[in-house]
Amino acid sequence: MPRIRDEFRRSQVAIGALFLLLGFQYATWASRLPAVKARLGLSDAEVGLLLMACGVGAAASFPLVATLMKRFGSRALCIGSAAALCLLPLALGAAPDYAVALVIVCCDGVGVACLDVAMNAQGAELEERFGRNTMGKLHATFSGGSLFGALLAAAMNAATSSLEAHFAVAAVLLLLVLAYAQRDLLPLPPQAEAAPTEAAAEPVRKQRRFPLPTRITLWMGLAMAFGTIVEGAMNDWSALYLKNVAKAAAGLTPLGIAVFSITMVVARVCSDSWRKRWGDGRVVVLGSTLAGVGLAVAVLVGGVIPALAGFALVGLGIASVTPCVYVAAAGQGADALALVASLGTVGLLAGPGVIGLIASGGGLGWAMGAVAISAGIVALCTSRIRWTTGGAADGGPAADTSDALAATSAAG
Repeated sequence: MPRIRDEFRRSQVAIGALFLLLGFQYATWASRLPAVKARLGLSDAEVGLLLMACGVGAAASFPLVATLMKRFGSRALCIGSAAALCLLPLALGAAPDYAVALVIVCCDGVGVACLDVAMNAQGAELEERFGRNTMGKLHATFSGGSLFGALLAAAMNAATSSLEAHFAVAAVLLLLVLAYAQRDLLPLPPQAEAAPTEAAAEPVRKQRRFPLPTRITLWMGLAMAFGTIVEGAMNDWSALYLKNVAKAAAGLTPLGIAVFSITMVVARVCSDSWRKRWGDGRVVVLGSTLAGVGLAVAVLVGGVIPALAGFALVGLGIASVTPCVYVAAAGQGADALALVASLGTVGLLAGPGVIGLIASGGGLGWAMGAVAISAGIVALCTSRIRWTTGGAADGGPAADTSDALAATSAAG
């Protein structure tokens, strides 16, 4: 492939390739869970525990991710974690029993957490270094990777029943993507590579290894957690809501996920220009408010068309939350970024289950109402954040993201 001349575009494509890699990797093994279930003779409950193991591995890896970010920086962590993720589906396909499969999937969760934090740090640094917004487009490529992974799974499943063959093809494709991406990832700033002076070393040693999160970091973490609850609930419960509450025909129930996903991808592609024009804080607060109000009105009105319109508004409004909060968290340093990412994983893991408990107790109407409230909580949390940027192109943040990451790297 010819090398892109523009330095910003070159790094943008490289970082975007990592987002695509992560979406592709997860879709690759998740789409073949029925084959994994049949091969190992698992029950539905055991499959559920397998999925939970991935989330638990990601959520519990916060201290490890923060340490690795400080010691090696985002570029090295991106390459190392992505290389491991390329090979883990092969290991899952060859797992001899359920216990080994649980360990492999838990390791996959750790790898996902490492790559998630590191590639978002790369995206935030890219914005800071060039003064151009790109995080929305980067997150949109994750959805593209998930789509490609699902398409490959469908094609390989039609061609052969062999999990090993499918995962081997996927591993080759993933390694090719990584080989292309690693050339143009952003290096650590020079000051991050330098060891602290002898005079500065003593105060550094006296610092907490994992400092307590600041108030702004906690607001960011809560916003990320409730934002991922909304995303996960839309993916897991929209079809059942259309069928059981809106009384949609069977052929229309998949449209819930479809309209939500389409509007989310479109909004993420457009969000970088929205951030430039109106600023991150306004885009996130107004977007999450739109998502909450739109879904609440849809639930109150009832019916298929209002439900689909409400789901579309949720996708449109909630899409910018994750990219913008990641940028803000990166500006607070590696510890904050790792904690915020972990809370996002907890929301994605626990949220759909909590929504399910509400649905079993009061019905899906009340459950969707809880999702609307979650979007409102995102608006409340993000309104409490002192956004340091009105869009990267509008003068830049008050605190330099690269300097913050460099300082935490040097402290490690």
